[in-house]
Amino acid sequence: MIQEQGGRGNRPVGDEVSSPGAGPAVPTRPHSQLRSSGGTPIALRNDCPQPVRGQGGSFHEMWRELRPIGRHPDTGGYRRFAWTGADGECREWFKAQTESRGLTYEVDRNGNQWAWLGDPAQGDAVVTGSHLDSVPDGGAFDGPLGVVSSFAALDELRHRNARFTKPLAIVNFGDEEGARFGLACVGSRLTAGQLTVEQAHRLTDGDGVTLPQAMEAAGYDPGAIGPDPERLARIGAFVELHVEQGRALDLSGDRVGIAGAIWPHGRWRFDFRGEANHAGTTRLVDRRDPMLSYAETVLAARREAQLAGAVATFGKIAVEPNGVNAIPSLVRGWLDSRAADQTSLDAVVGGVEKAAREYAAAHGVDLDVVRESFTPVVEFDHALRDELARILGKDPDLTVPVLGTGAGHDAGILSGSIPTAMLFVRNPTGVSHSPAEFAAEDDCVAGVTALADVLEGLACS
Repeated sequence: MIQEQGGRGNRPVGDEVSSPGAGPAVPTRPHSQLRSSGGTPIALRNDCPQPVRGQGGSFHEMWRELRPIGRHPDTGGYRRFAWTGADGECREWFKAQTESRGLTYEVDRNGNQWAWLGDPAQGDAVVTGSHLDSVPDGGAFDGPLGVVSSFAALDELRHRNARFTKPLAIVNFGDEEGARFGLACVGSRLTAGQLTVEQAHRLTDGDGVTLPQAMEAAGYDPGAIGPDPERLARIGAFVELHVEQGRALDLSGDRVGIAGAIWPHGRWRFDFRGEANHAGTTRLVDRRDPMLSYAETVLAARREAQLAGAVATFGKIAVEPNGVNAIPSLVRGWLDSRAADQTSLDAVVGGVEKAAREYAAAHGVDLDVVRESFTPVVEFDHALRDELARILGKDPDLTVPVLGTGAGHDAGILSGSIPTAMLFVRNPTGVSHSPAEFAAEDDCVAGVTALADVLEGLACS
């Protein structure tokens, strides 16, 4: 049964425990019988969950291999930034998973990794996957759950002896989070032509390293980057599984949901320019302190978001000269804002900028506002979304709500070029982009089963 809001479903059996970011939790009740969304009993031992096994490995084994890569020992969070050593290790992991399953490994012109079953030249391919990079000190699930689940779903389909009538691919899109170069979904944006070569070449990290320099240092050819319409023309559907970044599924009691739309969202840089001076000798009335204007603007963002029923956050800041005993000359802050519709988003950002200019003028500070990225509302392909609902609706005991989300994804970027859809897996706390990000073992298994059912319905006879 498919429903827009979702009803109360069965809660997971047993109390679940997990260290932050450590991967799926293990229910502590011994010999529990959990059921996946397909109705298959999943036996769990007291010490270790029974893994989802298939050709090439298991869900649990893949998590165990991937879990240590890029994990900071002090915070427990992940620092898998694009084209760094940790990112390279994740890429090697993806390649190894591909080869262990006898799939064809490929890296496209923009550094995205592909694992192909069948001949991509046949066209009308069904593609699944996500990303492996992270935000600073991010959680274990955001991105990797989709990639691991994709391999596990393929293993499940092979276990079912499914007969593929269309090519199938699993993809790891590069630099989805934008943690290093400040722009999200670089790999998919380049592929879809939403980021020009010139714009990509101008991207730099905090140390002044350009994107081409970083790619070259990691062993990739930056001279080849650019739109890839031939590749997109071979894809009939892209389905991305992702941990829910919110609590809608937990509140409805459902393990799996279907994405309806992605809210419009963007990033704006606010540059407040004042005058550096001595913190101990400059009279308050003589100061042109940009930090005051910035602080007031942060509060304005919260106020405007509340009025519009939206969200807005200043989550990153740079200060010059950044000395304890110096009045700043520059405070640069980045605003992230998202809303259910374009009108609300415009109201928030417009209100924040208006307030910021008033505060800057009051303190004798100059202000520049630059929109660094923007993604309009994404309505996922209705026909594909309805097909997912039909496939998953075959189980009368499974309710699959349709959810909106304020988080951006590669599926959203590609939606303007090919039919795309998304599945969400329950997040019991709603926490994401944090080491505390969490999903229970049985919910992850339900996600694998749902993805396998969807891929079977789309790519198999």
